[in-house]
Parts: sequence; structure tokens; C-alpha cells
Amino acid sequence: MKKHYHLIGIGGIGMGTLASLLLDQGHSVSGSDLKDNELILGLRKKGATVTIGHHTSNVKDADYVVYSSAVRVNNPELMESESRNIPVLQRAQVLAQLVNQQTAITIAGAHGKTTTTSMVSSLLINAGLKPTTAIGGTINNSVAYNANLGAGKYFVAEVDESDGTFLYFNPHYSIITNMDFEHVDFYKNWEGITEAYAKFIARTHKDGCLIVCGEDKKLLELARRQKVNTVTYGMSDQQEVYAARIVTDGFQSSFSCYTLKGKLGDFELNVPGRHNILNALACISVGLQLGISYEVMNKTLKNFTGVKRRFQLKGRVNEVMVIDDYGHHPTEIAATLNAARLFAPKRLITVFQPHRYSRTKFLLNEFVGSLGLSDELILTDIYAASEKVSEGVGVKVLFAELQKTLGPRATFLKKENIIKYLQDHVQPGDMVLFLGAGDIYHLSDELVGTLSCAVNHMGQ
Repeated sequence: MKKHYHLIGIGGIGMGTLASLLLDQGHSVSGSDLKDNELILGLRKKGATVTIGHHTSNVKDADYVVYSSAVRVNNPELMESESRNIPVLQRAQVLAQLVNQQTAITIAGAHGKTTTTSMVSSLLINAGLKPTTAIGGTINNSVAYNANLGAGKYFVAEVDESDGTFLYFNPHYSIITNMDFEHVDFYKNWEGITEAYAKFIARTHKDGCLIVCGEDKKLLELARRQKVNTVTYGMSDQQEVYAARIVTDGFQSSFSCYTLKGKLGDFELNVPGRHNILNALACISVGLQLGISYEVMNKTLKNFTGVKRRFQLKGRVNEVMVIDDYGHHPTEIAATLNAARLFAPKRLITVFQPHRYSRTKFLLNEFVGSLGLSDELILTDIYAASEKVSEGVGVKVLFAELQKTLGPRATFLKKENIIKYLQDHVQPGDMVLFLGAGDIYHLSDELVGTLSCAVNHMGQ
């Protein structure tokens, strides 16, 4: 029976993915958000009714109201739904209802989920398996939607550990890319994080398979304690699927893949960094479980050009390369900066917008260590997301610590002053890397436009 779902915060990537799938299944979808974006425009074209602003009248005809962890308890639509006794569901609950009806392939982990989910989705599509997909990002050079309703039996889904909602899922095949000291505002400590992952691993079907990165020792130890069929991948022959003879050159890399049966074959990637080789190995591991041929796996990974906001090249102007990346955790930042080093820039200039006061507080020293890999660093104000301003963990504390490492190579600027500073500062051969999960990405396009205008003006 078709229902009317109302999604609060429909413009977020996760909510937009769910909305697209519900529309494809023939349900009526409405939603609200604080402002328009490209995702909302696409959903409207598919038939969704989206209101800008949160109002009690928006939920009056809904059968179900759906919200994400970013929605506060005092949201007027959420409160109105409860007063009207309209069933209220978390986003992950609805997604899990869809996923658990099929043969589920879930991708979890602190880092690399979106890219790995995109690789696996592309692989199954190219293999003719017609999967349904739910990705937390948009694949480069693809259609606008990060969700696809397929006719096959598989459902490939990125699942979220940030608020524990990945425990709604019962995967047949489960990839876990890594664990990290992340989302500490929810889990409080390592014990809480480990306990959640242990419960998630236990939800893998007995006739299925758990696929884990053997490079992560905590994760490997946790997986080995579970009574689940497990495959490991990594960079050494201690893993069941591993890469050797690795060659990196800018955006390109190549490696030979081996399994316990011997050499599977050679692979080429057009996404940079060691972390993306690991993501590719996870994808290959799924392909082996499903009996997908080496030829299809090889072609899929060679043609995969990445995900938006994951080391995305926004432009090259006057020999200045501008990159945008979603990285906001110290582990992600270090991986991204190490990937940037593969391009051997004259200077690596990082523009970083911290994401959440709580993360800045709990990982202060780790941020200093990873951002210290920059040649020059521009720090701007913290993007609070759904948090309130918290005393004692502000950007000034982080900047003071960074100055101890970088000295005059660290600069603090308000966001509105960054483009002018870069316009006067960058030189041919530099790479400018915009980092953060907030709204810093807008500046990458602005810088490309500003530099292009300057070049055109000089040529006139």
C-alpha cells in the first residue's frame, strides 16, 4: 500500500537518498528544509513537494514523519507529529525496512564508506545485477541522484554508525572499512564504539560474509571474536585479499591483487591515495563473494572517477590546482594530505573548516598532527552543525596549538576574507585544498572563478 512520507531535513544527502527511493517505489513524498539546494530541485522534478522552512502545517496529511539525528527535538514539525499521533521514524529505520527486504550489502566504518559504497554499487550495476543503491554522496560523472531502485535482489547501502542506527540493518554481506575514535559525543569512549560495532557484526547473516580491513588491528581483533564468516583485505599477504606492486602517480595508481588462490590480476585506479586502494580491495572482496568476473571488476575500478567532495578537482587555473574534500576527522585529513603529496605541489595550502565543537575538543591534538602535514594552513571558524556553541573548545584554542607546530605558516581568517587572501597569495605550482564537512566547499568554486577572471583580465 502506498503511503505519504514527510521528511524533515529532506535536503540532506541521507534524507534525499531515502526520498528518491520512496518516490521510485510510488509513495507520496513531501519534505521541508531551511533552504533550497541541488538535491531538492532534483527531488521536486521527481514529484516531491518540498517546503522551505519548518512549519506545523507541513505534516498534516502525512502517514509517517521521518527525521534524521540532525533534527532537534524542538523542531515544530516533529512536535506537531507527536501531538497528532502521526508515527515518527528515524531515517535509518525507514531505510532498513527497505534494505532488509532484499539481499543486503552494507558498508559501514568511520572513513571511506561513501567511496566504497559507490565502487560496490558501480560494480554490481556493471555486472548486470541491477541492484538498488543508497549512497551518502554523488558519484562523479553520474546522474544527480545517489539512489537507484533496481530490479535485482541486491540492495547496496551505506549505513551510519554516528548515532548507532546501523544496528537496524541485517546484512548478508557487510563491509567495515575501519573503526576510529569518532562520534564521541554519542559513544563517549572507545568501549562504547567497540560495543556498537560488535553488535553490528553479530547482525550479519550466518550464510553471509563479513569483509573487514585487516590493516585496522582493533577491527580485526573484534571480527575474529565473532562467529561470522570473515574475509580480510589489506596491503600485506597476511590478508586474504591484498594489494602488491603498488605504483602511484597523481590521480592514477595501479596494483596487483592477490587472494589465497594466487594472483587475481592487475588493476588501475583513477582516484588517488593509499586509502582508495583499500576501498578498491573491499569492492574486489565483494565481487569475489558474488562471483563477478575479474574483467568486470577491472573495468569498473578503472572507470571509477570518485565521488563529489572526495578529493574532487574543481579546476586548474594558471598552474594552481584547486581541490575540494569532505575530510573532517584527523584520520581522513592525514589520508587526504598524503594523497595530495603524490602530486608534488610547490606548496600545499590547506583551508580547513573544523566541523563540530565536540569533535574539535576530543581530537584537538590529533587535528594538530594531521593539519601539520600542510605547507601552509588557513583556519576558519568552526561549523557547528546541530551543536550549540560550546565554551573552551573554540577555534582559538585549536589555532593556538597549530601555531606551536606551524608558526607563521598558520593563518586564521574569517570565511569571507579567504578568497581575497588566496587571490593575492597563490603561485603557479601550488595546490589549494579546501577541507571540511560544512559549507567550506562553496569557496572552492569561488576561488576557481576568481582566479579564472584574473587570468582572463591579464590576457585582454
